[in-house]
Amino acid sequence: MKSNALFLGTLLAASAVPALAGDVSYKSDVQPILHDYCLNCHEPGGKGFEASGLDMSTYASLMKGTKYGAVIKPGDSFSSVLIQLVEGRAHPAIKMPFELKGGLPARKIDTLKSWVAQGAKDN
Repeated sequence: MKSNALFLGTLLAASAVPALAGDVSYKSDVQPILHDYCLNCHEPGGKGFEASGLDMSTYASLMKGTKYGAVIKPGDSFSSVLIQLVEGRAHPAIKMPFELKGGLPARKIDTLKSWVAQGAKDN
């Protein structure tokens, strides 16, 4: 019985992060998503930056997080606040990007999740 629960837990954890071909690059894959969907609010002077302190304009500032703490937990996409926010798991009222009807496209979320799961490297 215990081995079945362990197998199920392992299966669920493995399926939580979609498999993307190869390593996900911050520069080539993640930074363009942040630029297109996040920077209008999350850079100095933006509403999101003013509210949370989250500056997504550089890798270093993204990894620094908000005035409340880190938003990325390298290697753990499920617990990372960034992923919780784009998926709407933190709270539906604060699903990010806030002003984008329907939220971030699923493929973009998958890219972010894979990048975090792979260690959120500055590559």
